[in-house]
Amino acid sequence: MQNIKNSSILITGGGSGIGKGTAKYLAKKGSKVTICGRREEKLIEVAQEIGDSCCYVSADITTQAGREKVIEYALDHGKGLNALINNAGNMYRSSLDKLEEGKLQDIFHINVIAGMMLSSQSLVHLKETKGAIIFISSVHTRRAFPGASPYAASKGAIETLTKVLASELGPFGVRVNCVVPGAVYGEINQRAGLFSDEEAKFRLDSLVPEHRLGRIGKAEEIGEAIEYLITAEWTTGAILDVDGGLGLGAITD
Repeated sequence: MQNIKNSSILITGGGSGIGKGTAKYLAKKGSKVTICGRREEKLIEVAQEIGDSCCYVSADITTQAGREKVIEYALDHGKGLNALINNAGNMYRSSLDKLEEGKLQDIFHINVIAGMMLSSQSLVHLKETKGAIIFISSVHTRRAFPGASPYAASKGAIETLTKVLASELGPFGVRVNCVVPGAVYGEINQRAGLFSDEEAKFRLDSLVPEHRLGRIGKAEEIGEAIEYLITAEWTTGAILDVDGGLGLGAITD
C-alpha cells in the first residue's frame, strides 16, 4: 500500500463540494494537494483554510494551456505527481424534447473530455510514481432521475472510461478507479443556475429517506474512499459506490 503522506495530489474542481472536502481530508493526512478551478476566489478560500500543504491554480482544464498550467503547479508544489482526481464537472438538465446540442457538447467536454485529456497529459508523470487516476461519477448512473439524461450520460461514460483505462494503463503500474457518490452538499446545481442555495438544500434533504443510512453524505467521506483508491496498490478498474445506500433503489414504507 502506498503512503498517502507527502503524496502529490492534483484535484480538479477543488474550490467547493467534493473537491474541497477531499482536499481538506487529504491535506490532514499529510498530502501535498494542488487544487484547480475557474473561480479563483473560491480556490483562495480553500487554500487559506488548509494552509501550506495546499497550492491553488486558477485555470480552465477544457483547454490544453489550462491543463499544462495545473500540471506544472502540481509538479512544483508536490515535487512530482502521485494521483490525479478528475472531479471537475458541471450539471445540465433538460427533457429530451428540449435538448440543446451546444449545452450537451459543453457538459461532455467538462465532465468527460477534459478529464481524459488531463489524464493523458499527466500520464508520463504518473508512470514515474506508479500513481493513480480517480474519476468521480454520480448516483445518477444508479437511479434514473427524469430530466437528467445529459448529466447521467456523461457520468456513465466516465465509468466505462475507468474500466478501459484501467486495462490500458495497468501494465505501466498506473491504477484507474472511480468513485460513485450519493447526495453530498455542494454547489453544482447552483453554478449551473438551476437552483438557489435554499432550493438545492431542500432538494437534497428530500432525498434523505432514500438513503438507507438515513442521511446526506459529507464531502470528506468521499475523500476517505479516494484515499483508499490512491493507496491500494492492487485495486484498479473499481467502480466504488459511496452513497449511503441511495443507489440501492430500496422502496421505503
